Amino acid sequence: MDRQSMAEEIERLKAEKKEIESRMSILEAQLSDHEQQQQQKTTTTSPSNGDAAFDGDGLTPEMIYRYSRHLILPNFGVEGQLNLSKSSILVVGAGGLGSPVAMYLAACGVGSLGIVDNDIVELNNLHRQIIHVEAYVGQSKVKSAAAACHAINSSIKIVEHREALRAANALDIVSKYDIVVDATDNLPSRYMISDCCVLLNKPLISGAALGLEGQLTVYHHNDGPCYRCLFPTPPPTAACQRCSDSGVLGVVPGVIGCLQALEAIKVASSIGEPLSGRMLLLDALSSRIRIVKIRGRSSQCVACGENPVFTQEDFRTFDYESFTQSPMSDATRTRLSLLPESARVSSKV
Repeated sequence: MDRQSMAEEIERLKAEKKEIESRMSILEAQLSDHEQQQQQKTTTTSPSNGDAAFDGDGLTPEMIYRYSRHLILPNFGVEGQLNLSKSSILVVGAGGLGSPVAMYLAACGVGSLGIVDNDIVELNNLHRQIIHVEAYVGQSKVKSAAAACHAINSSIKIVEHREALRAANALDIVSKYDIVVDATDNLPSRYMISDCCVLLNKPLISGAALGLEGQLTVYHHNDGPCYRCLFPTPPPTAACQRCSDSGVLGVVPGVIGCLQALEAIKVASSIGEPLSGRMLLLDALSSRIRIVKIRGRSSQCVACGENPVFTQEDFRTFDYESFTQSPMSDATRTRLSLLPESARVSSKV
């Protein structure tokens, strides 16, 4: 780097330093005001209630300190944190994808975090489902995930849904949230969650991880497509592998899950450009990440097209397992029970 380039870089850094110092002065003044207001109060609010996280229209002193690294970000700042802290996000699935999603949403200060899953923690989950620990093996994943999130941030509201998300209960559960994150690992759930979000007009952050590959997109947001727009008919069953069938390197769902949390935060805080109309593809083996444009919203889509025919009543009675010819479960498929060799019948040529 020559002398002129070094001088220009120094001037740029000085300007950045000046801007950060200015922002810090504003935050310090706001903190001082809040501290004075706190001293004048005669009552206190419980930190375990999501609604109690606010002091009037702003952030509490505790929140200003906790999220201080967020607040000095030029593209996020106080407004972004306020928007995130007032939002409610539902994570469907507390497994490999849902683990980092839930943990980062809790750590970053989402107002209300819902977790839905009916599975229990198993030992072979722990290599990728980092929200769970050995002590919770055999117990509810939702209970385990909620405990981990509460340990990270006790000031947010955490709602436990210890049940499977099905067509019969999905509308009631999803309607309580602003944003949905699909962290499941089966085809029927993908269709069902997408249909539900379209009917309730909720943005959907969808991720998938298998083997050494992963993908991520945002459905039904900013006039983008839904899952049915891309796949009006289910792919062949043989093409729909799951982690329990084909395996997955533990860190891969972690990477995709972190990116899902990022997209959820972007949507909730109204910053950046969410992956609507685009898909992120991860090839972990070659360390390559690509962003590709995907098919736009289909005017013929039965769920979100110009003349949608899929109603809430249709949704409640729709058989997604029959439609996809796949089980609505992330569990390992039942393996064949073969006879021992001594009991088999064979023919001699």
